[in-house]
This record gives sequence, structure tokens and C-alpha cells, in this order.
Amino acid sequence: MGWSVALACSRVDGASQAFGPGLVPDPDRAVALARRLYPEHSVTETGDTVLDFALWPYEDELFVGAYGDAVVVCDRRLFCVDDRARRLADEIARAVPGGSCGVLVLHSVVSGCWFRWYSGDRARRDVYVTAEDGVVVDLGERLPAEAPFWKAIDDGASDVPLPFDYEEYGMALAREHLFGRDIAERGADGFLPLELPLRRFKLA
Repeated sequence: MGWSVALACSRVDGASQAFGPGLVPDPDRAVALARRLYPEHSVTETGDTVLDFALWPYEDELFVGAYGDAVVVCDRRLFCVDDRARRLADEIARAVPGGSCGVLVLHSVVSGCWFRWYSGDRARRDVYVTAEDGVVVDLGERLPAEAPFWKAIDDGASDVPLPFDYEEYGMALAREHLFGRDIAERGADGFLPLELPLRRFKLA
């Protein structure tokens, strides 16, 4: 499909329990988190939207959703996959103390996927792959959802070019560790992740 995504989800419960019908957004908490992430910036609220329109923000934008024991942040600065991006991911993971957090970055032009997984506020998995350069970062114990994708490499195949689809890989991790279902899947319960309400902010 050609997804471009810069997304982090932190929550107490498992993905399928944390995200479902009846979520009530907490705009004050969203504002507090946005300002906590960017204390050096002027952070201005500019309205509400849904996840479908927030997955790839403009460079001076930030989208935050807070609901009970879960938060969602969309921030293109995660796309840099550098120390600043990792520090930002660390801060989002701490937004729900003792919880779990998944960070997913996909880009159709770069043809790459970065996924970072936290458990108990600690980074447990950090992986970055691109279609052309193969495996760039591979740190921490692999998650069960990754197993089918790594089989060819584990069996001795070269990782250049990458022997699996980076987008399918990222979406499989999102399904297992972010929302408990595909981002674009409306479950039998009526919940569709793309319809999650988020607050929009401008950074200056």
C-alpha cells in the first residue's frame, strides 16, 4: 500500500485490551504530554483529528492521544532513527509508567521499517531494516511476530536485498504490539484504529 508512519503507542494493558470501543480521550493529558516531550518549544493546540490523518505529520506538527491507560503519539522526528528519535521514544515509553510501548516508523520512499519495543519502560528490541540495505540495526531478543520474516536469513540467505517485505513486517509488529489488530482493520467490536481521536499541536 505504501504506508508512511511515524507512530508510538504506550499502554498498560495488552494491545487488544488497551484499544477498543468506548475509549474516552483526555485532552488535558494530551496537552501535558506534548509539552513534556518538547519543553524547549512553544506548543500550540490546533484542533482535533483522527489517526488516519496523523500517521505522517508535517515537520512542525505533533499529534497526541491520551485515553485511560494508553497514549498514542505521531511525530515525524521519529523517522530520523537517530539518538534524538530514540530519546523521544524513551520519553513516550515513560508516559505510562510500568507499561509497554511500541514505536513503528515506515516510509515508502526510503522503503524501510524501524521498530522499537519497550517493556517495563526499558527498550528490549530495536530493529531497523530497509529493502536495499537489509538489516541495519538488530538489537535485543526478537519478538515472536518476527519469526516468519527472519527465517530465510536465519537459514543463510543474504539480507541484501532484504528477503522479506519491510511493510508487511512492520504491519505484523503493529498488529501484535500496538493495537492488537491491523491498523486499518475494523474488528467485530466496531473498533478501527485509524479512527482513534488525537489532538493536533504546532511546534515553534
